Amino acid sequence: MTASLETLWEPYTPPASWQPDLRDRRAAVLVRGGGDLASGVVLRLWRAGLPVVVTELPRPLVVRRKVSFAEAVYQGRTLVDGVPAVRVPAQADAVRAAWRAGEVPVVVDPEARLRHALRPAVLVDGRMTKRPPELGRDAAALVVGLGPGFVAGEHCHAVIETMRGHTLGRVIWRGAALPDTGLPEAVRQHQADRVLRAPADGILETLVTIGQVVDAGTPLLRVAGQVVRAPFRGAVRGLLHPGLPVTRGLKVGDLDPRADPRYAYLVSEKSLAIGGGVLEAVLAVPALRMCFYAQGCPPP
Repeated sequence: MTASLETLWEPYTPPASWQPDLRDRRAAVLVRGGGDLASGVVLRLWRAGLPVVVTELPRPLVVRRKVSFAEAVYQGRTLVDGVPAVRVPAQADAVRAAWRAGEVPVVVDPEARLRHALRPAVLVDGRMTKRPPELGRDAAALVVGLGPGFVAGEHCHAVIETMRGHTLGRVIWRGAALPDTGLPEAVRQHQADRVLRAPADGILETLVTIGQVVDAGTPLLRVAGQVVRAPFRGAVRGLLHPGLPVTRGLKVGDLDPRADPRYAYLVSEKSLAIGGGVLEAVLAVPALRMCFYAQGCPPP
């Protein structure tokens, strides 16, 4: 039994012989992506006292905008669970100024080139592309990937499980996360129908606001003259930014059958569990604990 348990635990145990290469690294974390799952990571790390910078696309495709740091790209500033974020130029001095002001810096930097100037000890890929990343393990002393598409030991040092279930939020040091099913988790027996999808190619026009409680049949959005209506009574938990070009079948919104508007403004338990996994991955490595909490690395 002991041998079988050791086999069960092995993927979740940091390799005893591995030591991160912290030469020329600074006590900072770069998170690629500012969507809702990556924002749970940012929130956990920021509240644990780690300096975090978010890199994003020029026009992020983020549905749960009220709980996503990516919204700062559109608005200039945003609040996620009470944590302020500000869009700044992709320059190290601008990032440091945001940190000094107590704000999470968000930069438009799709290739994460800022990593060359900041030299962060940790890089987290939270873009949820579900395919192997273009950056490898040499991008930082610790590289963490969220969900499918990453293999620990190949593309990154650790993978965080993003699938709901018994292993959600687990740190995987050997192997990969569970494969993508293509289906959202069910909420009160609603699954695929709670995801709003573009009915055609075109420009997105939103007809309701995030947090609004709507009845079945309420017009929610329009693309190329085609209207999407609410399939059931619920709260609009998220919508893509209006004016974005979308393609037929793209996820553009989220309707919550619990009909509680507060959930649109609170980071989900799933995002926080994933964020906790990333925090564990950082603090499970003694050298990284020293880096961030005992001045083992130069300040960013």
